[in-house]
Amino acid sequence: MFIPATEKDMRRRGWDSLDVVLVSGDTYTDNSFNGSAMIGHWLIDHGFRVGIVAQPRTDGPEDITMLGEPELFWSVSSGCVDSMVANYTSFNRRRKDDDFTPGGMAGRRPDRACIAYTNLIKRHAKGRPVVLGGIEASLRRVAHYDAWTDAIRRSVLFDAKADAIVYGMGELSSLELACRMRDGEDWKGVKGICYASSQAPDGFLELPSYEECAADPGAFARMFLEFRDNCDPVSGKGMAQRHGSRLLVHNPPQRPLTTPELDAVYESDYENAVHPYYARQGHVKAMDTVENSITTHRGCYGECSFCAIAMHQGRAVVSRSEESILREVRRMASKPGFNGIIRDVGGPTANMYGIDCDVKSVKGACRDRRCLGSSPCPRLKIDHSAQIRLLKEISATDGVRKAFVNSGVRYDMVVADRVHGAEYLDELSSAHVSGQMKVAPEHVSDRVLELMGKPPRKVLLEFKRMFEESNARCGKRQFLTYYFIAAHPGCTESDMRELSAFCRRELRLNPEQVQVFTPTPSTLSTVMYHCGKDLEGRRLFVERTEAGKRRQKDIVVPRRKER
Repeated sequence: MFIPATEKDMRRRGWDSLDVVLVSGDTYTDNSFNGSAMIGHWLIDHGFRVGIVAQPRTDGPEDITMLGEPELFWSVSSGCVDSMVANYTSFNRRRKDDDFTPGGMAGRRPDRACIAYTNLIKRHAKGRPVVLGGIEASLRRVAHYDAWTDAIRRSVLFDAKADAIVYGMGELSSLELACRMRDGEDWKGVKGICYASSQAPDGFLELPSYEECAADPGAFARMFLEFRDNCDPVSGKGMAQRHGSRLLVHNPPQRPLTTPELDAVYESDYENAVHPYYARQGHVKAMDTVENSITTHRGCYGECSFCAIAMHQGRAVVSRSEESILREVRRMASKPGFNGIIRDVGGPTANMYGIDCDVKSVKGACRDRRCLGSSPCPRLKIDHSAQIRLLKEISATDGVRKAFVNSGVRYDMVVADRVHGAEYLDELSSAHVSGQMKVAPEHVSDRVLELMGKPPRKVLLEFKRMFEESNARCGKRQFLTYYFIAAHPGCTESDMRELSAFCRRELRLNPEQVQVFTPTPSTLSTVMYHCGKDLEGRRLFVERTEAGKRRQKDIVVPRRKER
């Protein structure tokens, strides 16, 4: 059942008011790939009355007040992506379309959406707390580098003048926040939130201040590393960061969901459709990607330097139960109009389902090494047998003709799994790949790969050999699609020439999937970009000019000459 998006929806549920109003920079697609929809269904399933306002106009009160004011709080999100990433290309050109907007129309999501929507609420519906959530707020919760202004910005809490931030995957924190507000209790002790205060709680670490970070790249780097090390739900401590006369209080992280809780999140009563109020405004392209797709797990062991998943979803993986996934498959297969094709079975990375680290669950994430990085940690039990069994069960479900794995495959894990890696590849090659498989080596220079937190190129070549052998065994003629990054900190034009030559010589192709690095908030690569140094303090070449970034990309993917 849809979360109420109109007064008519509220009346249908018998509600005359709402406890929480969600405000999102995406249109309202009711599925488990939409963070606002997930939070909304989770709160409704726990007895709260929730409504949603999607992409409200910011030039007047009509949209933001259409459901009335909430009894407890507003929950504001930019949507599934940071609004600046959604609105601008890596060359800082305004994008011409938006897949999360009806009709693909750009401009419905305002720049710095968390700030814009909070200001809109404060102008026309003030009186209840504003709580920021989603990836934009989560990754901008402390002082951070902002590429669009080429400056260190304050926590978005202060720039938006909001009351709190729920960071990370916010189901548990949002629920506890709602319960405490409903019961009239102090909510500032909830784990997984940030708020402003004049003083820090006892025992909290004080990070270098916003002013120090803005003035000194070295202080910013120290701040970020301490911040990152204390974002683990097991070992992380509370933190505080001074912004002028006030403090940002960053409570310790919330625990991850248990498997039964994760099952409940994904088995909620989603319509798996665009709400009719917004569907009338045009086709939503994002639905083409996620419709009839299944999420098997949450979190990522990768910790790639340029990726924000570890800081948002967490550095541990929580998997759904096989029974829960199969129930979802059976529901999907029984829907009228289902064509028998499941578009994707996966998560942030396809092949981390059912893989655990006993140390991380007890002691927290290791501070002296990554789970994968240049080589997998021996403590990480890489075993693809659970995913092989799951894929076979899905394929055997009545009504399912094909279940594709379109999420990226972490190929170093396949190579490291000496027992089931080849069997996993055979399962993919024979039944779950449609002509090509996506992998993301990102580069082939071992020096650049180390900066990126990726495995050396010899691992890519070993995986390519395994993939070709698997195709031969399965009688298939399929290909690998490679994703690369240009202009990452430390990457030179010489490194891109090395990449180009490697692709022609070893991969026997001219790559097309090359993106220019964008320094997004709260990643290690962005720290390196801003500071011009690696994590050991050694100076790095950083390409900052548009012309230089274009040259790096053009070395591998030459632009067609205009006629």
